[in-house]
Amino acid sequence: MYLKNIRLKYFKNYDHAEVQFSPEINCFVGINGSGKTNLLDAIHYLCLTKSAINGMDNLNVQHQKEFFTIFGDFELEGKEVEIKCIFESGKKKQLLQNGKAVEKMSDHVGLLPVVMIAPDDTQLIKDGSEERRRFFDNMLCQLSKSYMESLVRYQHFLKQRNALIKQFSERGRWDKNYISVYDKEIIALSKQIALKRAEFIKEYEPLLRTFYAEISGNQEDIGISYDTHCLGVNFEQEFFSMAQKDFILKRTNKGIHKDDFVFEIKGYPLKKFGSQGQQKSFLIALKLAQFQIFLQHKGTKPILLLDDIFDKLDDHRIQKLMQLVADHRFGQLFISDARPERSKAILRNIASECTFFSIKDGVLKTGA
Repeated sequence: MYLKNIRLKYFKNYDHAEVQFSPEINCFVGINGSGKTNLLDAIHYLCLTKSAINGMDNLNVQHQKEFFTIFGDFELEGKEVEIKCIFESGKKKQLLQNGKAVEKMSDHVGLLPVVMIAPDDTQLIKDGSEERRRFFDNMLCQLSKSYMESLVRYQHFLKQRNALIKQFSERGRWDKNYISVYDKEIIALSKQIALKRAEFIKEYEPLLRTFYAEISGNQEDIGISYDTHCLGVNFEQEFFSMAQKDFILKRTNKGIHKDDFVFEIKGYPLKKFGSQGQQKSFLIALKLAQFQIFLQHKGTKPILLLDDIFDKLDDHRIQKLMQLVADHRFGQLFISDARPERSKAILRNIASECTFFSIKDGVLKTGA
């Protein structure tokens, strides 16, 4: 699978752009703020119907404009797939596959797998559990429609239950009978989703270990533990025992939305005991394991987006990563870098077709 071209209008700092891509390596160079990351984000939009950076679509419309469009043509299993993403302020976002409207955005997720490695990935380690849940949920949603459907149902019932708890708090009375229908759904879905997460980690962790060893150049013992109460024999009893706490805090305090994925090194939390270099190696390994598991499940190499990572990695880790590229472990690759001479030096010895694009103030030109 690869992206043949992209066409943008009023997307972020791009007034208009149209560019043809290499099926192998594409490198965007330009000073910070020129629009390199925005172009990577447009590719992310085509694959996943959303930005990797801004959660709200209207934040991606160029200033003083009312809409944006992103069009792209993909080669997928020998067939051409045309994707159009159209957003207009005040209206529902539209997605079209080969001219046919996609009714639910979730139906598109997973068709065009993509993996992005970006500077902000450090939040996976340093921030709270929500970031880690989002990372693994996004991965599982690309792999499994049933998982996505279960997660959407869970989020719906959780939202409804929390709204009901707030009503109870305002009235000063808990209505067990009224809330029972939400309790039943959340308990059942928590068990179902937690089981899928636990099974997935068993498959994912060996890949993580392998890539960590390759990137770091050593054999430190690393891993992931899935922290959940939802698979315990007493989960249902524990859920109901939280009623008073739910009432006081006005929200649901048990369920898969409270789970965490703990990253470990030598049996200790990576967040507290991992060095900066170890954390960087772990982050890259997380994303490369994501790439590999998509390849195993989908049978096609995902698009890999590398956003400004040469600035964040030392020479050793860059060399290890480029060795994987040189071994043709990846498919189509998009790289952004503020220093064209550095990118050229790093990619010079890679036996792959490499096309450079210079970007300045949202204007693209072939060559660097």
